[in-house]
Amino acid sequence: MDTVSDLARGATSWLKRLWPLLLLIAAGGLVFAMGWQRYLTLEQLAENRDTLRALIEGNFLLALAAFVALYAVSVALSLPGGAVLTIAGGFLFGWILGGIASVIAATIGATVVFVIAKSALSDVLEARAGPWLTRFREGFHEDAFSYLLFLRLVPIFPFWLVNLAPGLLGVRFSTYVVTTFLGIIPGTFAFALAGNGLDSVIAAQQAAHQACLAKAAERGQELCPYGLDPSALLTPELIAGLVALGLVSLIPVALKWFRRRAPEAAKGD
Repeated sequence: MDTVSDLARGATSWLKRLWPLLLLIAAGGLVFAMGWQRYLTLEQLAENRDTLRALIEGNFLLALAAFVALYAVSVALSLPGGAVLTIAGGFLFGWILGGIASVIAATIGATVVFVIAKSALSDVLEARAGPWLTRFREGFHEDAFSYLLFLRLVPIFPFWLVNLAPGLLGVRFSTYVVTTFLGIIPGTFAFALAGNGLDSVIAAQQAAHQACLAKAAERGQELCPYGLDPSALLTPELIAGLVALGLVSLIPVALKWFRRRAPEAAKGD
């Protein structure tokens, strides 16, 4: 009887711990099952731009709040389309306001993932961590600010992974929020600025598409795909700039390493 009671209490404890994570997974699964993520594309933005702008003109503050909420939810659910939403923010609200709204929304969504991962799984991972993982966690904690700032500035890992991993590694809440907020500013404003000039890109693309359709009608052979790819905005110059900023964020880690090595080298001599 006691064993059954213990199992019931254990199951209840696990359910209390895991229900936010399970809810997040279920919500993300529902979105993908319904195909709603397909609306987070530049093609949809171009197709509905007049309608969206009319809605914004009539209800500016409500539209801005809805944009922030949608962005935060999409980040929390780890949906693809973060870059598209950032571009849409610059396109619909201007690059300054759109960039600020995107930074705030992305930080909120990422923080939700962090809090849920930390509360649900961090203790379990710590209890079962082997020596290698324990050393890795300790090393990461020591310079968590610099490491996280680097990971945010340089987009070498998926955004959802950088949202999740710090919670599992026991990073402090304040460190996570500050590095997330600061680290995503350069890339976010770059995309928002690109979105601010998206009208001319859409107009040129639509004109080329219509010209292609006209030729295809005459010849009956040519295909005329219409697409706007946000990854095309990641120019080599932008990537190089983000990498340079990321390397700057690692300077404190490098200095600390050299300071440690200097006494060891002196002893060896």
